[in-house]
Amino acid sequence: MKLFFESLGFTLPYLIFFVLVTSLLHLNAAVPTIKLPNNETVPAVLVFGDSIVDTGNNNKIISSAKCNFPPYGRDFIGGKPTGRFSNGRVPSDFIAEAFGVKKFLPAYLDPNLKLEDLLTGVCFASGGGGYDPITSNIPPAFSLSDQLQQFKQYINKIKSGVGEERSATIVSKSIYVICTGSNDILNTYYSTPFRQSHYTIDSYADFLVGIASSFIQELHGLGARRFGVLSMPPLGCVPSQRTTRGGIQRKCADYANKAATLFNSKLISAMNSLNSTLSDSILLYLDVYNPLLSLIQNPAKYGFEVATKGCCGTGKLEVTYLCNSFDDPLTCKNDTKYVFWDSYHPTEKAYDVLITIVFNSTVQKLLR
Repeated sequence: MKLFFESLGFTLPYLIFFVLVTSLLHLNAAVPTIKLPNNETVPAVLVFGDSIVDTGNNNKIISSAKCNFPPYGRDFIGGKPTGRFSNGRVPSDFIAEAFGVKKFLPAYLDPNLKLEDLLTGVCFASGGGGYDPITSNIPPAFSLSDQLQQFKQYINKIKSGVGEERSATIVSKSIYVICTGSNDILNTYYSTPFRQSHYTIDSYADFLVGIASSFIQELHGLGARRFGVLSMPPLGCVPSQRTTRGGIQRKCADYANKAATLFNSKLISAMNSLNSTLSDSILLYLDVYNPLLSLIQNPAKYGFEVATKGCCGTGKLEVTYLCNSFDDPLTCKNDTKYVFWDSYHPTEKAYDVLITIVFNSTVQKLLR
């Protein structure tokens, strides 16, 4: 089998990652544990990015990008708001479970973390962050630079706990997930004049991709070898953009979708280049744009009924502090019918479906 895949041009890192992802072909609500060749396991999942994957780091800072209050987390264990920007679990959790690591990926800044939690992975993501350093000043949030420093602290902590040899193995064998960029387009470029005065949207996309490439290379320099980088979603179709930029009919805002696809095309090229440069690593571009657009355009196909507004409040503008317990009279009773939880973030069910589609399409990419 190994020789067969190598004859198709797959190196060992690709083969291992292929087995990892193929195991997800039959993903459902009960995600199976993945079996790797020679009983190898993924020791940890480590996530960097913004509110899509933040599992509670923003609880520790004063920021407008917070959600550690009801109705957020109403479908989490005990109905507890954890700082996840959804009604329940988020992609960080689903990805960690998919790789057989754990069902809930804790925030790195969770004060209750123990050594065993660190050894199996944490989330460094911060709601409101982005690739652009300026973006993180707006909410505020932890920038990618901040998250990188926290990762260095993480390495030192596990090194102190289990020794240099085992910590090096954990770092090299773990899965690294990067998910950010949406706030750069919506909140920094199109909502503030500073970047528009210095960049066209094309050159700004180049700027963001350059930062993404540098971040990956910095992680690689610290020992990371297995990367999955999520694309930008169809930004113009989130409920808040429909409301503010979609006209009376609340259509998808084309300008935002075009910016997202422009960035995504440049990200693909950059990752192809890095795959050649970092020959000892595997970098996978994980397409979120098309799967989420499919959920939005064909909700019934995936078991949803509402895709143009969120569950919380009126569903048209409420997000973070605007989505709160006082909205309960308006908030939907059955969020499994909704693609979006608030006006920006999907529901737990939508994330579950989305991660399934993303990994299945990744298998198809590897088979080409």
